[in-house]
Amino acid sequence: MGTLSGRSKTKSSVGIEDAFSLSRVYNEGVNKIIKLFGILNVTPDSFSDGGEFINPVKAIEQVKKLFEDGADFIDVGGQSTRPGANEITPEEEWGRVEPVLQEIISDQISLDTKHPDTAQKFLDLGGRVLNDVSGFQNQRMREMAPQFAMIIINHFPGETVEEVHEQKICSINQVKDELLARKEELIKSGVDSDNIVLDPGIGFGKTMELNRELLRFAELVPQEKIMIGYSRKRFLGEHRLEIEPNLDAAKVAINAGTKFLRIHDVREHKNLI
Repeated sequence: MGTLSGRSKTKSSVGIEDAFSLSRVYNEGVNKIIKLFGILNVTPDSFSDGGEFINPVKAIEQVKKLFEDGADFIDVGGQSTRPGANEITPEEEWGRVEPVLQEIISDQISLDTKHPDTAQKFLDLGGRVLNDVSGFQNQRMREMAPQFAMIIINHFPGETVEEVHEQKICSINQVKDELLARKEELIKSGVDSDNIVLDPGIGFGKTMELNRELLRFAELVPQEKIMIGYSRKRFLGEHRLEIEPNLDAAKVAINAGTKFLRIHDVREHKNLI
């Protein structure tokens, strides 16, 4: 997968163009292996920052900050996946993310969604990176996938958020086998293997022990591009909102060969890598 070029449609009034330029400067430095996906939750109920960026102006300012801090990509989501979160319609989801995406769309913006209607609107807007939290279970999502420059397949053992969080999977080999099987399905649908990133889905229907083990998932599949999303999650312990447990998790994941980290605290992770 080649480097994605920026196609910013941003407005200079909020300084996003400068942020994109600064991000590209970071990317041209010595770190060309580990890429950071900054998290932007445009939701009222996400587990660590729910409601903080539901306002489009604040969300756009956060995008600027994340790029200035060193993010390579920003992953925008409008649906919370925390335990107990309410499912929303594709219309509600698009209503949350569309005002933000209109201002920041570029090849460095990823959309986190499981809804094909939302994904199609993102594609029509110029979106190039799709992160399907449900692991492309939906046939329409699989059919759409070849049109994206990068797709992220998340391990999601169920059809709904509620169903997933009722699971307690304890086998890392189950996660591996199911992710690789989905990857093969997507290749058969026309997706280039080089455009596929696998995410073992830490925090989605796994035991605490398996969540910790999955930090090293890249060791199990060294031929694959792996994203690890541990940021501020419960398995990190009671101090999960503090930076040190998150950086400790990052060190484990990086040492295992992880290529992408999906995180909230971009500046601190950039300093680490």
